[in-house]
Amino acid sequence: MANDQSPRGRRGRRRDSAMPSPALAQPPFRQLKRSYPATSLISDDQVEHIHQASLNLLSETGLDVLHEGARAVMKKAGADVRDGEERVRFDPDLINNCIATVPSEFTLHARNARHNVTMGGNNVVFNMMASAPNCSDTDRGRRAGNQEDYRNFLRLAQMHNVLHVTGGYPVEPVDIHASIRHLDCIQDYITLTDKAYCIYSLGEERVADAIEMTRIAHGLTHDQMRDRACMFSIINTNSPLQLDIPMMQGVMALSEMGQPVVITPFTLAGAMAPITIAGAVTLQNAEALAGVALSQMVRPGAPVMYGGFTSNVDMKTGSPAFGTPEYMKAQHIGGQLARRYGIPYRSSNVCAANTVDAQAAYEAVFSLWGAINGGANMLMHGAGWLEGGLCCSYEKVILDIDLLQMVSEFLQPVSTSPDDLALEAINEVGPAGHFFGTDHTQARYRDAFYSPILSDWRNFENWEEAGSPIAIEKANAEWKTRLGAYEAPALDPAIREELDAFVTKRKAEGGAATDF
Repeated sequence: MANDQSPRGRRGRRRDSAMPSPALAQPPFRQLKRSYPATSLISDDQVEHIHQASLNLLSETGLDVLHEGARAVMKKAGADVRDGEERVRFDPDLINNCIATVPSEFTLHARNARHNVTMGGNNVVFNMMASAPNCSDTDRGRRAGNQEDYRNFLRLAQMHNVLHVTGGYPVEPVDIHASIRHLDCIQDYITLTDKAYCIYSLGEERVADAIEMTRIAHGLTHDQMRDRACMFSIINTNSPLQLDIPMMQGVMALSEMGQPVVITPFTLAGAMAPITIAGAVTLQNAEALAGVALSQMVRPGAPVMYGGFTSNVDMKTGSPAFGTPEYMKAQHIGGQLARRYGIPYRSSNVCAANTVDAQAAYEAVFSLWGAINGGANMLMHGAGWLEGGLCCSYEKVILDIDLLQMVSEFLQPVSTSPDDLALEAINEVGPAGHFFGTDHTQARYRDAFYSPILSDWRNFENWEEAGSPIAIEKANAEWKTRLGAYEAPALDPAIREELDAFVTKRKAEGGAATDF
C-alpha cells in the first residue's frame, strides 16, 4: 500500500500499520465518537456562575505572567499590563472575544494519514501515558526512566489501535543528557511510530527543534505546516495564578505555527486551589481562559484545547488523589465549561495506586467514565499511569488497553435493524429454548462480544486447576508477548536521511541550553 502522500510527493511501500497485526487480535484503528450527549453535572446557571467568577478573577485579581514577550503580546491585544509589573489583568470582553476565534474542531495529522484524528465535537481520542520519571514491571521492579523502556512503551503505543496518539514521553529517559534528550525522543517518535505525538514546551530551542523535526517527518514546508496541525503540546499553568516562561514560549511559538496547545491548569483542591470543587474549577477555568486567550492573541484561529486536571489531595498526607468522586465532578464540570466555549476538551485516565491492583483498576474506571461522560475529546495518560503519575507500568499499560478497548466497544452505536432485533431467531427458538445453535447466533458468535485481555471467565475449579492466575500476572505475560510482535512502521529513506542530518547537526551544536 502506498505511504501517506506528503506535499512533496514522497512515496514508499509499507504494510498498512493502521490495520490489526496478524499477531495481535484487536479492533481496527478507528475514530471514536460519543453517540450520546455528554452528561451535565451542574445547571447552565451554575456554569455561568463559574464563568462570571473566572472573568471577575481575571479582571480584578489577574495573574502573574513571567514572560516579558507574552506580556507584550497581551498588552498589544488590550490587556492591563503595567510597566515593571508581572501582574496582568484582562477585561471580560477581551477574554470573550479571544474565545470566539478558537476552532471548535481540528484535525491532528499523523505521519500515516490513516492515523489522523479529529479533536472536538463528539470525537474521542485515546493517548498513551506521558511524563513519568520512573517505570516498572513485575520482573525487574521499579527503576528510573531510560531510553530502552521509553522505546518499548512507544512500540506498545504504536501497535495497539485503541491508542490513537502516542502522547508525550511515556517515561522520561534520564540516561540521555537533557540538552539532547528531546532530539533523541522526537526522533524515536518519528521512527518507531507513525502516530501523532506531544512535544514538551521547555524553552524556545526545544520547541524550535520539535517544529523542525516534525516538519521534516511530514514532508512540509514551513508555510504548509502553519495550516496543518501535526503535533501538540501540553501547557501547564503554574497554579495558582501564574504563567511561567517556558510554557508561554511554547504557547507563542506553537500557536504562531498553527500547532495545537492544550492549556491545562494543575489545580489540586486543598493545595494549589481552593478546597471546594466550585472554587478549584473556577481557578482552573480562569487560568485556562488566560492561556487560551494568549494563543488567539498570537494567531486568531490557532487550534487550542481546554485542559481539565482538577482533583483533590489527601488531607492526611498532602498527596494527590485521583479517580475520586471529586475528580469525576471536576471532569464533568470542566467538560460543561469547554462546551460552553466551543473548545475541544482534554481529560485524563489517572489513579493514585502504587501497584496494579484493585485500586488501580477502580480509580482508572472512575477516571475513564468521568472523562467519557464528561465530554472529553482527548484522553491523556490513557495507558500505563501508576503512582499518581510517577511511574509508567508495563502491566498497567495492558490493563488500561483492556479498559480502553471496552470503552471503545461501549461507544459503538447499537443497531435496531430488523436483523439485529432478531425476531426470526426468537420465533425459531420459542419458549424455554436456547439460542446457541440458531443460524442467527452461528453467523455472529465469533465477534459478537468484546473478548477481554485479562478477565478470566472460567469457573472456580478450572481457574484453580490452571494455577489461579491473577490479572497482574496475566498482564506481565501479555506485554512481553505483544512487544515481541512489534513491527516498525515504514519511513521514507529521504525523510530518514534529512531527519538524521538535522539531529546530528543539533547535537554537534550542543542541543538546548541547560542549567547543568
